Amino acid sequence: MYTKEFWIASANRAIRTMAQTCIATIGTAALLSDVDFKAVISASVLAGLLSILTSIATDLPEAPKEG
Repeated sequence: MYTKEFWIASANRAIRTMAQTCIATIGTAALLSDVDFKAVISASVLAGLLSILTSIATDLPEAPKEG
């Protein structure tokens, strides 16, 4: 968790998670004009934060191991 590689892998994972959440949240609207962009941004940021916290709490398989 204390390596640059860990934080790069965590950031990559969080960005992917945020993009997936954004796409899924927009996809729930029938029309583009029906999209609540405040809700989309809020859900995406929350998903990114949860991804970072999950990365801290667990091992990331894509991050090299210390030692």
